[in-house]
Amino acid sequence: MATPNGLRVPCPQAAVARALLFGLVLIQVAGVAGTTDVVVAYNITWKSTNFKTILEWEPKPINYVYTVQISPRLGNWKNKCFHTTNTECDVTDEIVKNVNETYLARVLSYPEDTSISTVEPPFANSPEFTPYLETNLGQPTIRSFEQVGTKLNVTVQDARTLVRADGKFLSLRDVFGKDLNYTLYYWKASSTGKKKATTNTNGFLIDVDKGENYCFHVQAVILSRRANQKSPESPIVCTSHEKGLATELFFIIGAVMLVIIIFIVVLSVTLHKCRKVRAGQSGKENMPLNAA
Repeated sequence: MATPNGLRVPCPQAAVARALLFGLVLIQVAGVAGTTDVVVAYNITWKSTNFKTILEWEPKPINYVYTVQISPRLGNWKNKCFHTTNTECDVTDEIVKNVNETYLARVLSYPEDTSISTVEPPFANSPEFTPYLETNLGQPTIRSFEQVGTKLNVTVQDARTLVRADGKFLSLRDVFGKDLNYTLYYWKASSTGKKKATTNTNGFLIDVDKGENYCFHVQAVILSRRANQKSPESPIVCTSHEKGLATELFFIIGAVMLVIIIFIVVLSVTLHKCRKVRAGQSGKENMPLNAA
């Protein structure tokens, strides 16, 4: 019997094919939805002070983990902080190998069950980082100071780093050499007007007014840098003449007492001799006269 024009007879094979295609699409969508649980890291930053270097990023992972890789500009990638749920990674031991090198890091995101991952994980790259040029300078320490007369002598303590050479940890001075400068800001304790002095060594010897107390602090500076030149300022310390005056007074009193003691001793000896002379003369006067 002929089929009327315009009418279509359902085909079982076509329906099965459409169902299979729809199922495949659902599987693909589900797969894509599953991968959205893995988030690519962002806000990757280097936090470094005196070459102690931490890589930080966002966000906090949920149902996935991170692995950090770091490499010199022309080197090979090395894994650090493997499959971690943290959002920071200490990479100091890598960058101190050569602080003049430029480094790049990347943060890879993996599903929490890494065994189900069959594709290359998504990742994000950090900015480049050159430790010698970019590590922050830590707050310096004043090791000692002394004010004598019109001279103020201040010595700065170099911070230690985790950079090693010949089996020992180097100081900032060892690493930067004459590139490392210190600036001393100083003022009379009774005034607010500041003066400053700069040196590429660790010592200051400056002229001050005798008898005045002075306050000061120091700051580390890398003049050869275009940016990130200065450290935080050290805590303020002040000289004090109270102890000096007490010491001087002690010596003055001691000297006076010594003179008094010497005077008493000399006077006692002199009086004793005078008594002996008088006693001798008195004895002679009382002796009987010899007969002629």
